[in-house]
Amino acid sequence: MKYLFVFLFIIPFISISQEKQLEPKLENIAWIAGTWYGEAFGGQTEEIWSEPSGGSMMASFKLINDGKVTFYEIEIIREVENTLILQLKHFGPNLKGWETKDETVDFPLKEITENKVVFEVMTFEKLSKNEMNIYVDIKEEGKTKTVKFNYKKASQSVKPVKQLITVKETKVNPIIDGIANESIWKNSQWHQLDQLWLGENYSSEDFKGRYKLTWTKDALYLLAEIIDDVLTDNNEEPLTAWWDDDCLEIFIDEDNSGGNHQFSHNAFAYHIALDGNVVDMSTERKGKIYNSHIESKRKTTGNTSIWEVKISLFDDTYNDDDSNNSPITLTANKNIGFALAYCDNDNSKTRENFIGSIAVLGDDKNKGWIDANIFGTLLLTN
Repeated sequence: MKYLFVFLFIIPFISISQEKQLEPKLENIAWIAGTWYGEAFGGQTEEIWSEPSGGSMMASFKLINDGKVTFYEIEIIREVENTLILQLKHFGPNLKGWETKDETVDFPLKEITENKVVFEVMTFEKLSKNEMNIYVDIKEEGKTKTVKFNYKKASQSVKPVKQLITVKETKVNPIIDGIANESIWKNSQWHQLDQLWLGENYSSEDFKGRYKLTWTKDALYLLAEIIDDVLTDNNEEPLTAWWDDDCLEIFIDEDNSGGNHQFSHNAFAYHIALDGNVVDMSTERKGKIYNSHIESKRKTTGNTSIWEVKISLFDDTYNDDDSNNSPITLTANKNIGFALAYCDNDNSKTRENFIGSIAVLGDDKNKGWIDANIFGTLLLTN
């Protein structure tokens, strides 16, 4: 990633606007201040700018790919000789600097207008008080391209970043047979199902889980490998205490908006039972079967179960009383709120453990069926 951010020898090609120009003072760019979240380079970005003080504004930046920091930046905009200059330094995930001790990457100011701040090779564009774009000209393999960072301000109740997983598209739809012999599964990354949400600590012999993901324009696909020494299905009636039997639970927030979904379809919490029935809470505040949303197949050998799942996605306009609901079409660069969990019951009246894919803060970790803010984010890529 380091080569992406060598700016010093780039020729800028952002044109100077015809808008009324403002004086080169920090007070005229104070709208940049705040905590901003966005996506770029296949990952999640976070940029925090301070208010002007002491003749400067200061920022920290980080890029997260697959749940891990790729690099950090420290940035400042300061007043120098009746103009402004943007300076920054890069650091790896271990905080080791890319530049030498006294070296900075500097961008002279070109102009300021009411809604735009143009530095050499970097432009800040104000879209509203809670949204902005940053355009950066990047030299890569002898060519210059402009990368856009679209940012939303934290005051907009942006969903906190819990986990970001990049999901690759497949050109061939996986066959839902529980065998998982398609090439996309062989070439996809495993993700762990290892966060205890309910119950006592368990051994790896009692439970161990991991999963993979892919997508087509029609659906999101999940492959889960679950090691469970006891499979329990106490309730033959699918709408009776469906959460207390062994089941795979898939949390989906189609537009990654977060928020409450307990009795709405702002998000879904699909429980897939051992017999394949799919249940979630309806808007009528009771369980409802959603078998048309999920196609699944489980094959169990010994203590290991392979679940293959096709998930059709519906937006928050979904109506339980309307038979004409249509799933959405998936496209590259789409963000989807997502979490996975497993209800583990070893022949008890209720489940002993509830294990999820996302770390949840606080004592009450069983929040996914109510609060989509705890979900991670899937970024669909080609």
